[in-house]
Amino acid sequence: MSQELPSTFKLLTIWLLILTAVFLAVLAWQHQRERPRFTLNERELRLQRGPDGHFHWPGRLAGRDTVFLVDTGATTTALPRALADQLGLRPLESLRSNTAGGVVDGYAAEVDLSLEGGLQAPRLRVVVLPTLDAPLLGMDVLGRLKFSQHAGEFTVERP
Repeated sequence: MSQELPSTFKLLTIWLLILTAVFLAVLAWQHQRERPRFTLNERELRLQRGPDGHFHWPGRLAGRDTVFLVDTGATTTALPRALADQLGLRPLESLRSNTAGGVVDGYAAEVDLSLEGGLQAPRLRVVVLPTLDAPLLGMDVLGRLKFSQHAGEFTVERP
């Protein structure tokens, strides 16, 4: 019996190490898939469509790293309320917003926004919505740019 326990313990330890390695590899693979696919040169920047079918543009809000979902159907840049609370944004006025999910109550706020590639929007007026899942980069910012979308790429001429 005393010889069985160490052998069983060794096998159990080996299997636990293998399963842990597989688990960590899957986590690393998922993290890599979720990273924005972003390339930049002196003339343009390109965003590759993500695994979720959307374009994601890295940037900063009030100095905090943020990844925006590019939404050409959104009139205004919108933020989830939880993110606005973390950034300490103060409501300027209450508002109602027509979203794909219906009419939602929110508020307007101002925040300094910067995007990878050099685009700056200081004191940008944004909409803060309670049920939003991710920050949306709307046409209030995108409309300032010359961009095109083709074959899974979102290309922006550098300002």
